[in-house]
Amino acid sequence: MDPEAFLDLANVVTKLKMYPYFEIAHCVVACLYVREDLAAGAHPFSRKHPFACWISTMMSIFAGGILACLLLGEPVLSLFKTHDQIVLATVVWYLIFYSPFDVIYKVCKFLPVKLVMATLKEVIRCKKVHDGVAHAAKIYPNGYVVMVAVGVIKGNGAAITKVFERLLRGIWTPSSIEVMQPSFPTKACAIAALIFVLEKKTDLISAPHSLVYFGIVIFFVYFKLSAILQIGRASCRERV
Repeated sequence: MDPEAFLDLANVVTKLKMYPYFEIAHCVVACLYVREDLAAGAHPFSRKHPFACWISTMMSIFAGGILACLLLGEPVLSLFKTHDQIVLATVVWYLIFYSPFDVIYKVCKFLPVKLVMATLKEVIRCKKVHDGVAHAAKIYPNGYVVMVAVGVIKGNGAAITKVFERLLRGIWTPSSIEVMQPSFPTKACAIAALIFVLEKKTDLISAPHSLVYFGIVIFFVYFKLSAILQIGRASCRERV
């Protein structure tokens, strides 16, 4: 690809607006996680305990923002100062759990759709890591560790709050604490946050910001799609 065209594409990706399409993908992926975590009990649990199902799903969707606010001493309710995101998340939750004949859930589980949703999710993950680092840098200009920590939390907060989110559904799994065995997305977010810090606060990275950002997006998307496709191949082999 022509370098100028590649740089133009990087600039476009950097300036993408996350609402509503990327936010929808984020909500869909979070709802699918909660539903798959419930496994066979998803249908009876969502009917018997709809509020617990809703609150645990909202915790999964907004985990990064909630944790970042707590860590930086900001009002948690500031996340919901506009109704758009909570309404969007609730609509997606309702469709995933209560659509007739589970049609929306089945569509979202269809591999091509799942790949598209995963791609959009990884783009917004990069945006969240970047914004987390930038926001922490404004409050703690010399707090490099704080910047990385907030970037990781914003990028993969759902994994960090997984124990509490399950507890809201009446399940206690202390062995699944993220810090005991960090998942690949958490490690990837830590690497991305560190790169953004180095790019923002040092002269070690001389590449344009848009190229750095786009490179991290490609990194996230590549490994996520690889993981999904490998799981798909493994399940096909099991059926055979």
